Amino acid sequence: WQSHTIYRNYRHSDIQIQWFWQLVNDISDEQRSRLLQFVTGTCRLPIGGFSELMGSYGEQKFCIERAGKENGLPQSHTCFNRLDLPPYSSYDQLKEKLLRAIEETEGFGQV
Repeated sequence: WQSHTIYRNYRHSDIQIQWFWQLVNDISDEQRSRLLQFVTGTCRLPIGGFSELMGSYGEQKFCIERAGKENGLPQSHTCFNRLDLPPYSSYDQLKEKLLRAIEETEGFGQV
């Protein structure tokens, strides 16, 4: 997953990106599936894995973009496989906000 991700306004070395991948490794398979669905619109990968993710206009890599305010929830753009991740100031804050976003949303609206 990580090796097939692109970043906008973040670098791979930024602490928020390191925290994001730490969280991906720490959460359950079910939560990873929900995260994948939150960002891509599907809980299943293509047969070829992350390298073959499709978006509205064909092949579209998983993308994490720095966007939003620190006190807000992450947002997703499923047509572009993009996660808008605010610049959180701690791992715990990123974890709380991201898990809340993936667990409390259904479809295009919040539960």
